[in-house]
Amino acid sequence: MSGISYLWVGLGGATGAILRVGLSAWLPHLILSMPFKIFFINVLGCFVLGLLTETITFYWDAPLSMRHFLIQGVLGGFTTFSAFSMEFGLLYKDGSPITAFVYAVLTVALSLSAFFGGLKIIRSLTILFPS
Repeated sequence: MSGISYLWVGLGGATGAILRVGLSAWLPHLILSMPFKIFFINVLGCFVLGLLTETITFYWDAPLSMRHFLIQGVLGGFTTFSAFSMEFGLLYKDGSPITAFVYAVLTVALSLSAFFGGLKIIRSLTILFPS
């Protein structure tokens, strides 16, 4: 990866982190005793990743710098496994191991489902808008 690619990833990462913090300010912290903000952001980020992956792979020949900016940068800064891990650990440490494991399973399952849902949406749009 070239130096300019690192710059694009860095700019995208800063953008994604700002978007994450801004969105989390609007979301409720807890739903059903689980930390909702990071859960929602990770699922949303995986959905957008699915949309972008399918679009870039088949319909938009985005320059490599744009791919680095959007995928590694923006979405890498927007979603955050470290915050997810911290919230899991806090739930577990605070005496809620069942809630912690439900949170972890739901986050992984829904994030993967969101990713594949994004792929499927873009594929279905090609029926409406063939190239």
